[in-house]
Amino acid sequence: MDFTVKKYRELLDTMIQCGYEFQTFEEFIISHKKKVIILRHDVDLRPYNSLRFAEIQHQKNIKGVYYFRAVPESWDENVIANIKKFNHEIGYHYENLTTTKGNMEAAFIDFKTNLENLRKLAPVATICMHGSPLSKFDSKDIWKENNYRSLEIIGEPYFDIDFNKVLYLTDTGRKWNGEKSSIRDFVNSGFDFDFSSTDDIIKAFQNNQLPDQIMFNFHPQRWNDNKLIWAKELIVQKLKNQVKFILKLLRK
Repeated sequence: MDFTVKKYRELLDTMIQCGYEFQTFEEFIISHKKKVIILRHDVDLRPYNSLRFAEIQHQKNIKGVYYFRAVPESWDENVIANIKKFNHEIGYHYENLTTTKGNMEAAFIDFKTNLENLRKLAPVATICMHGSPLSKFDSKDIWKENNYRSLEIIGEPYFDIDFNKVLYLTDTGRKWNGEKSSIRDFVNSGFDFDFSSTDDIIKAFQNNQLPDQIMFNFHPQRWNDNKLIWAKELIVQKLKNQVKFILKLLRK
């Protein structure tokens, strides 16, 4: 079974065995290491799954970054406090053009309000767009008229990483090769890998086929050891992928 917590542990252990170091996104932006992995986590749903990931990483003495949406199904202040306690980075997973239905001025006000509220719980130096695949609005467009650096934000992955040099691997759609059904979680990459499973990635690490700098994007709600929850997530995600594939075709 793929996308289990057990498989996630195996993936982390492989990274460590292959000699990679780990940095938060903030640390990477300030001064990146030569052979390094950024463990990014988009906390879209089930925040306690993210807390479990954070605990596992803490046990292995590694760090990541966790991006929280300003919605009840993500924003759990107990989870945020505990992840912060483990010395992981906390960031804002913004979707303001979606929540304000494309109103640019209202979106920026909403962004600043949510950022201020999150900063009451933890330091926030980086942000990351939430794709909101059913929305016609791309929240990254908020930066066409505003500047996040004016708010003491130093990084947004889709703008501040050269993905010709940094390999981007995301489990969007509960796949590692889900570009066909991904509305917004993709990058222009200088790499050409096609992984159909986590085991494929593990083998690539073991065979020394991967570059020195990698950003992983995990959605922890997709990773479960409980077989019923695992099966439900599989079925629901397959349906979502079909809808997103159709939407992507229509929007073209």
